[in-house]
Amino acid sequence: MTQAPHSPRVSRKWLIRAAGSGLLLAVLFWLLPWDAIKAGFQATPLWVFAAVLAIFVLAHLGAALKWRMLLGPDMPIGTTFRAHFAGLAANLCLPGAVGGDAVRAAMAQAQLRDGPRVVAVAMIDRVIDMVALLMLSALGLLLARGHETGLAIILQTLVVLALVIAGFLALPRLLPMIWRVIPALPRRGFGERLADSFRLLAARPALLVSVFLASSVVQIVLVSIAWWLAVAAGAGVAFWPWLFAWPLAKLAAVLPVSLNGLGLREATLAGFLLPFGAHAPAVVAAGLMWQAVLFAAGALGAMILVSTGQGLSFGRKEDIVSSE
Repeated sequence: MTQAPHSPRVSRKWLIRAAGSGLLLAVLFWLLPWDAIKAGFQATPLWVFAAVLAIFVLAHLGAALKWRMLLGPDMPIGTTFRAHFAGLAANLCLPGAVGGDAVRAAMAQAQLRDGPRVVAVAMIDRVIDMVALLMLSALGLLLARGHETGLAIILQTLVVLALVIAGFLALPRLLPMIWRVIPALPRRGFGERLADSFRLLAARPALLVSVFLASSVVQIVLVSIAWWLAVAAGAGVAFWPWLFAWPLAKLAAVLPVSLNGLGLREATLAGFLLPFGAHAPAVVAAGLMWQAVLFAAGALGAMILVSTGQGLSFGRKEDIVSSE
């Protein structure tokens, strides 16, 4: 792997998203009294923040092992952890969680030399996480409201899940058709191997179900410790509404309008929780403390890479796409 050169395009994206986060935070601080937000910080004991950070790191060790379940046993556990935390570290300087996924995939490719498998696993892993978040959010709404609204959301989520599964099963057939329709399109060999990788994963439903269950456990842990921060900050919100709102805010944070969700996550979370009587300034304070947890975990990932002598390096896109 080679060090990623300074890219004006990446810098421009970073600046645009940083400006988006700055604007969102400015609006939040204008709408909500700063003293109330600061009180949320002050009300949270330092040991609670430290415990949340420790559990967050442990949860991501579990997330790394979940990713390795899809990659297979030829991915060493030590490399798995380094790659996963390299992705967390990359989120400190790259725009969006997808940047971290790219770094993680590049390190996996350097070990496995199988670009199609790495790409297929990255896509499936991300989709499974999103479906798990939607299911948890629907469950939270059902338990928070306890009436037909929650049931309707559950049914809609199941429909989405069915469509995702159908699309996943259809991918091995659909991908090769692209080159039949457009024979001059490059990377046909990669596309065919990518279809084969999806086919191999689709042939292992027990593995996919296990990964989904593992993802659900990891997400429940993350939701719970984020709620712990909110309770400590004085948000005054019960767990079930939080279970409904937090996954949606996390999904919204992926939108390319802010720097790793900074500002957008807090605004979305406060908006979803207001109907449940949550104290908005404390919710924002908890969200900002969560951002601090993310940055601290990313810094830890960078230290792990430095201590193992690897540094934060990036594989070239060509190394993944051309591995045939």
